[in-house]
Amino acid sequence: MKMAVTGSHGLIGSALCRALVREGIEPVRMVRGRAGAGEVQWNPDGPCDLQELAGFDAVVHLAGENIAAGRWTAARKARLRSSRVDTTRHLAESLARVKPPPQALVCASAIGWYDTDPQATYDESAPSAETFLGRLVRDWEAAASPAAEVGIRVVHVRFGAVLSPAGGALARMLPLFRLGLGGPIGSGRQWMSWLSIEDAVGAIRFAIGRSDLRGPVNGTAPQPVTQREFASTLGRVLRRPAVLPTPGWVLRLVLGEMADAVLLRGSKVLPRRLIESGFPFRHPSLELALRALLT
Repeated sequence: MKMAVTGSHGLIGSALCRALVREGIEPVRMVRGRAGAGEVQWNPDGPCDLQELAGFDAVVHLAGENIAAGRWTAARKARLRSSRVDTTRHLAESLARVKPPPQALVCASAIGWYDTDPQATYDESAPSAETFLGRLVRDWEAAASPAAEVGIRVVHVRFGAVLSPAGGALARMLPLFRLGLGGPIGSGRQWMSWLSIEDAVGAIRFAIGRSDLRGPVNGTAPQPVTQREFASTLGRVLRRPAVLPTPGWVLRLVLGEMADAVLLRGSKVLPRRLIESGFPFRHPSLELALRALLT
């Protein structure tokens, strides 16, 4: 199998590349600078020549600036948009020129597509939210259309919170929780739709292997939890108390709009298409996932 990966040094990308190597597949890493052995140079700021990827089985597109890395200033919102929408469009336009084109383009997306009604349950059929994140994800996914128009099968994996001790939300929480100083965020009633890093990698591999999958696929576990349930389960796995909440007003003071959009609200998202397609979740429940990751 011939496969190329953007964002190969990020949390999901590095885990994916390690998994591929264990399977005997040497992924081609797509890099911005000078390409070395096993690499292809690409230009995320505009269309480029990617003829080296002719006939590849898949390109996995995981590049993009971290949504939750800081306060959403106007400049940061512009960077978030450019690193997703513009970069995806340039990649899709470049792949559309490759002869013959790759068979599949699997793009990272996000459950920011969905609204945050705490009484609602969302699957891939739900419309996009009229929020900054909803519009961003809608345009991000639409940016891959040049690839779809030439017959490349495009899959958008809408990831929830990907859990790994190596990075992301879980890694940032662990120091406090290990000291017994962790607890729920805000009210604790908001939903958290999550996925273990192993199942995130598995979902990408599954999307590549299933020729009948295209369009949006929710990359979440089948058992979402509330923030309070998450904190309680993490404390139990670590054998530490987890009762000290982080007040919402503190997060809003430090992080502004991003606090509400990412931390203090959440969506109950179910992976309907993965379930219906028979994806074998390794970690369907949160406790199973945390024990596998942390013990």
